[in-house]
Amino acid sequence: MTVKTATQDGIPDGTDSSWVSECDYPGTLLERIHGWVITVDHKRLGIMYVLLALAYLLVGGVLAILIRAQLAVPNNHLISPQVFNRLFTLHGTTMIFLSAMPFIFGFANYLVPLMIGARDMAFPRLNAFGFWLTFFSGLLLYFSLIGGEGLSGAGTAPDVGWFAYSPLTSRAFSKGHSTDYWILGVMVGGFGSIATAINIVTTIITMRCPGMTLMKMPLLAWLYLVVGGMVLIAISPLTAAQIMLLLDRFLGAHFFDTQAGGSAVLWMHFFWIFGHPEVYILVLPAFAFASEIIPVFSRKAIFGYPVMVGATVAIGFVSLSVWAHHMFTVGLGPTANTFFTISTMFVAVPTGMKIFNWIATMWGGKLIFATPMLFSVGFLAQFLIAGLTGVMLAAAPFDWQLNNSYFVIAHFHYVIVGAIIFMIFAAIYYWFPKATGRMLNERLGKWHFYLFVIGFHLTFDTMHVPGILGMPRRIYTYEADRGWGTLNFICSVGALFQGAALVVFVFNIIRSLQKGAIAGSDPWNAWTLEWSTPSPPPSYNFATIPEVRSRRPLWDIKHPTDPDWNYE
Repeated sequence: MTVKTATQDGIPDGTDSSWVSECDYPGTLLERIHGWVITVDHKRLGIMYVLLALAYLLVGGVLAILIRAQLAVPNNHLISPQVFNRLFTLHGTTMIFLSAMPFIFGFANYLVPLMIGARDMAFPRLNAFGFWLTFFSGLLLYFSLIGGEGLSGAGTAPDVGWFAYSPLTSRAFSKGHSTDYWILGVMVGGFGSIATAINIVTTIITMRCPGMTLMKMPLLAWLYLVVGGMVLIAISPLTAAQIMLLLDRFLGAHFFDTQAGGSAVLWMHFFWIFGHPEVYILVLPAFAFASEIIPVFSRKAIFGYPVMVGATVAIGFVSLSVWAHHMFTVGLGPTANTFFTISTMFVAVPTGMKIFNWIATMWGGKLIFATPMLFSVGFLAQFLIAGLTGVMLAAAPFDWQLNNSYFVIAHFHYVIVGAIIFMIFAAIYYWFPKATGRMLNERLGKWHFYLFVIGFHLTFDTMHVPGILGMPRRIYTYEADRGWGTLNFICSVGALFQGAALVVFVFNIIRSLQKGAIAGSDPWNAWTLEWSTPSPPPSYNFATIPEVRSRRPLWDIKHPTDPDWNYE
């Protein structure tokens, strides 16, 4: 494999100047902003996705701290019940649709073309279209704070929960337009997700560099290929349900109106056919990051590459058949309950195989506990616990007792925060040098990790207990004699630790952009193609499209007497 290096003017020898965008050269501030707004460069779009996701992560974090402040002590009236409903609706919608999804699409945009040796995504303009749909979906949702009740009255946020169960979304229980903004925001974001998923799948299938067969792709590309397919399948039912809900609210269609012959359970099916595959849509990219980071910091190739690919495909298929374990208490009947119990437990098998393979990769390796590896190890431990509580909830009788309790909230956040957010942090620390040319500060990174891991376990380990003791989710206060007061106070203290960790993280980013150590092209001594380009890469990525013969092309260059293709 050969990759030409940059000359002094920043353009590799032999490169057609048409590949170089005018946005690569400095201009006035307005010209730079204009360049970012009109860009179709996958790297710039990826960075904008991640910045958008980070902004909404901070917003969602503030909402979470307000929720925990209200629940910190019994009989608290810091926040009214109406505002509390709005807070947890915005928190859930923001974290899933406006933070987690843009994070995973941002990394896909930035990394997939670089890792498969392509110059851009297959459809650059569709890529930009998908981003701006996501951007405006967030504005639509938060415009409800101004226009939710209509122009003649005060605005308000949606208060129907991020799941929007019927009949809470009917005109009788959700007056004004706040729910309409929620519907439109989620729907527009769904169109953006579908556009991006089409782009990811097409790029991976059709634009791999010479020599990169499917079984020579980086695992990140494999995982994103499966994620793209899942997005196309899972988002469509949610979008259809949003259209049906709009028809209910404006044209009297009665799809979900039980008093007029509709079905509230129908909405639940539509939502969770999206909702549970969505968990795997978010966690598979976390698996992708772990599969790239753990081998580099273990100084070993990934253990069991074919098994990891097979497990990924298996998770993609099985995860589409588990949605109704969210509905064990609605009266599906023993046959349906049994099927969804078995399918939910079965999805743990390929997931467990991945955990064993990551541990086997670390076993006997020369472990380097830089910040990306610390977050990856935290992810391994926490996702294992999340999987165990998931198997517990897969048992219908157990779920019957704890459904809609704080035990479910703790399990869910163990997946979303303990696995997905931890690996997003790991990925940012790992690929930040490639995107910016600067290293994030390791000392601040470790402060971020330890504060966050302490806060995480204070909050979500403790949260399982009030759930077992019977504390329902979505209540805004509780009586002092329930025995939940001390436990909730500990949960709320943990949220403050996590907030402090996020402040350290943001400070680290700002400081490192200005004063961070120069990264060079390959600061981690890694093995995949993105590390063969300058940091940050030029707009055209590669002056000459690379050719590969193994899964670790940079290893082959660095060790020509012991190339990987001898062992694959």
